[in-house]
Parts: sequence; structure tokens; C-alpha cells
Amino acid sequence: MPFALYMLGLAVFAQGTSEFMLSGLGPDIAADLDVSLSTAGILTSAFAVGMIVGAPLMAVVGRRWPRRTALLAFLVTFLLVHVVGALTDSFAVLLATRVVGALANAGFLAVALVAAIGMVEPNAKGRATSVLLGGVTLACVAGVPGGALLGQFWGWRSAFWAVALVSVPALIAILRSVPAGAPDIAGAGARGELRSLRAPRLLVTLLLGALVNGATFCTFTYLSPVITNVTGFSESWVPALLALFGVGSFIGVTAAGRFADARPVPFLLTGAVALLAGWVLFALTAGNPVVAVVLVLVQGALSFGVGSALITQALYAATGAPTLAGGFATAALNVGAAIGPVGGGIALSAGLGHRSPLWVSALLVTMALMVGAAALLRRRQPPPGESGSESRCSSPQVNSATQRRG
Repeated sequence: MPFALYMLGLAVFAQGTSEFMLSGLGPDIAADLDVSLSTAGILTSAFAVGMIVGAPLMAVVGRRWPRRTALLAFLVTFLLVHVVGALTDSFAVLLATRVVGALANAGFLAVALVAAIGMVEPNAKGRATSVLLGGVTLACVAGVPGGALLGQFWGWRSAFWAVALVSVPALIAILRSVPAGAPDIAGAGARGELRSLRAPRLLVTLLLGALVNGATFCTFTYLSPVITNVTGFSESWVPALLALFGVGSFIGVTAAGRFADARPVPFLLTGAVALLAGWVLFALTAGNPVVAVVLVLVQGALSFGVGSALITQALYAATGAPTLAGGFATAALNVGAAIGPVGGGIALSAGLGHRSPLWVSALLVTMALMVGAAALLRRRQPPPGESGSESRCSSPQVNSATQRRG
């Protein structure tokens, strides 16, 4: 894999850390800026909305620039808003930096996905995607716990400074190693690409990605109450188990990069069935500490392995939208990251118990399997108007007779 690809992964690591780190910094931010904890929670929602809206929007904006220029512009913006966030004493300003940072993050990831697959052979998109998404998984393993530790020792602002500092080497490396290229405005144009994004195969793949990612973030968001209230671990174990989930996710992304290019359908089918079985087993056995620890690792691997493979297949399917595909793949991931926690929260509010997010995750994966199965059956059906007898009329024997008559 090209060196520049790993530098893109480093930038994605910084951005993933920024996206998730507020889960451990909310109380400190609320106390320092004199707002309620629920108000501080808006910072997380604002970032998620910015990612969903910003991914396709920034992809359209970025296609008019050379890829290196777009990557640098988005990364510089991301870096600067974290400096502003670390310095401000105004909650309104901090909220604005989260929105702008999310837009820059979405734009960077959308362009980076397209740039990454352009750096490798046409049949290596899965490996290129795994390097980028590996940055997100490493953020779960090291970035988020590291941000929480920085917040505990030096205050929440130190985590913002750390994200900005980690972005600097990636910025320099992209400037020196990513080819300048030309603007991505040739071909069908933005409208033509948007029309091609209506392709059924692509839409189904994006929907599957959103459902699987929704299941992932449903349990990841509420993993702490599951392992403390059901499994019986103390709160001191929470960071370690979250990091273990991240280790599993890194393993899954790496495996997807190795196998999803060659045999995507068997990989996805087997992985999705195993993922569903794992969520059901986790829900049934969450009270067993040993089984829970094992399943945290396994489900992290399966979740990100299947999710990464689906994003890769979306890029393969979006041949008519080479510059916008990354934006819509990013948006699909973040739609899932938004709907999953909402579903888990509804289940908890309804009094269904602390295991309920695990069942919601199982339900979302079940829906993904049903959608995928329906799509496969539809692809194998003969075109409308073509009956079985008509299919037999195009058999080799009939073709031979036609040739003889000719």
C-alpha cells in the first residue's frame, strides 16, 4: 500500500478521535462552560448531523478541486477549528466549531475514500478502504481512551489540542506524498453522478451499510450500562472493554481488506449471519463475564468487518459516480451511527432492560439480512416479461436451429 494511504489513515484516526472523544469529556465541558450536561450533549449530536449532511455536500464541493487541494483544505479547516475549540470560553463558539469540524471531517473522508482507491489496483479497493477505516478503529482503541485520560489530567481542552497536533504530521505528509492531480470535474458531471447513484445495487448496499453500522453503534453507545448493570463489571472496566471492542474492530477491518475483494458475497453473507448470531448470543449470555468479554472482541471484529466490506462494495458499485461515491458511503455510515443509538435509547426508555440495545442490534442486522436476501433473489429472477418458456426458446438447441436456418 502507498505511504500516502497510511497518512490518510492517520488523519482519519485524528478525526475519529474527535468524533468519539466527547463521550468522556461531556461533564468537564459542561462544568467549565457553565451549561447543563444535556446541553453539552448537543455537541455530539451536532457533529453527527454535520457528518450526515456534510458528506455528500462536501463531496460535491471537493470535486471541483484537485484531490490534494481538497484534502489539505478540509484537514486545515479541521485542525483550525480544534485550536479555536481549545481556546474558546463560549459554548456557542464551541458548538459552531463542532459543526464546521464535522463538515470538514465529512469532506475529507469522502475525498480520501475516492483518492485511496485511485492509488491502488482496481481489484484492491477493499484493502485501500481497510487502511482508511483502520484509522477509525484505532481511534476507538487508543484515541478515545487517550482523550479521556488527557481530560482527566489536564482538562478537556488538552484533548482538543492533541487532535490538532496529531493532524499536523498527516497534513505535511499529504502535502508531500499525495499527487496534485486535477479537479474531478470531467465525465458526467455532478448531476450525472447523482443520477447514477440511483442504481438499485448501490442503494441497497448503502442501506445495508447503514443498518449494520446502526447495529454496531447501538451496542457500542450503551455498552457501558450493559457490562456494568448486566455483566457486573465495575465502571473501571469500561475503558478497557471499549478498547477491546476497538481491537476487534481493527481485526475485522483488516480481515475485510484481505478477503472482501476476492469473494465479497460469501464473505458478507457468512459475516452477517455470524454477526446476527453473536448479537443474539450476547443478549442471552450478557450476565456471564467470560462470554461477555469474548463477545465484545468478536462482535467488534464482525461488525467492522462486515461494515467495511459493504462500504467497499458501494465503491465498486458506484462506477458512474467516482467522485461522489465516497460522500454517500460516508453519509450511510453516519446515518447508521445516528439511528442505532436512537433505537437503543427508545428500547431503554420503554423499560425493556439493559440488554435491550443488544436485541435492537440483532433486529437491525436481521433487517439487513432480509434486505440483502430480497436483493439477491431479485437479481436472480428473469427480467420482466421473460417467462420460463421464453427462456427455453433462447436455449443452445434453438440457437443452433436458428443458425442453420441462417
